[in-house]
Amino acid sequence: MAKNVLEVRNLKMYYFTSKGVVKAVDNISFDLKKGEVLGLAGESGCGKSSLGFTLLGMPTPPGKIVDGSIKIDGREIVGLPEDVLRKEIRWQKISMIFQGAMNALNPVYTIGFQMTEPLIYHKGMSQEEALDRAQKYLELVGLDPEIVYRYPHELSGGMKQRVVIAMALLMEPSVVIADEPTTALDVIVQAQIINLMKRLKKELNLSMIFITHDLSILAEISDKVAIMYAGKIIEIGDSEKIYYEP
Repeated sequence: MAKNVLEVRNLKMYYFTSKGVVKAVDNISFDLKKGEVLGLAGESGCGKSSLGFTLLGMPTPPGKIVDGSIKIDGREIVGLPEDVLRKEIRWQKISMIFQGAMNALNPVYTIGFQMTEPLIYHKGMSQEEALDRAQKYLELVGLDPEIVYRYPHELSGGMKQRVVIAMALLMEPSVVIADEPTTALDVIVQAQIINLMKRLKKELNLSMIFITHDLSILAEISDKVAIMYAGKIIEIGDSEKIYYEP
């Protein structure tokens, strides 16, 4: 039996605004096993991305984790100091493929600089080792290793999305959150990215939370599906059960 890499219990993250409290993540519990993909679906504004950022321990201001537990590989991360989260948890244990790859990359630095920086900082690698690893991961997502010398504006949308996927995998985290990784792409590139994610799941035995509002995409990739509405998970179960007997 595969063990749980992620255990979430009674998680609450609220936005405290001048107009009152918005319960973006409201009493959510679920588990994720090694090598499993959990599809998270729901309408815009239901709290899917808010849940993703909360699992990273970085809710968007004015959001705060109010209650609950997040355990990654058995380690509780709620309440850990920011410097510990940054040094030991984010990207080491849990990483995120952000929704807008166009905005996730810094336009003034090369792809290589942006990929090697965390490896040098977190893993203590030399520049040469880090560059070598960055190139290996670019190849893994189907890109030319020479892309390390290019700037983001020199790449197409699909290529940028692949770079962001490579960056999320670079530190070999236990859990990867994919936040609508195909939203801004055309249909052909969407299909390529979905096939890439399926291949990576198989090759690397990835545990993934795949966030989208497109149920047809989830049918392709998910083992389990959770449906979110107004900050709560209102239904969770095996893909077939959710699709055939909702």
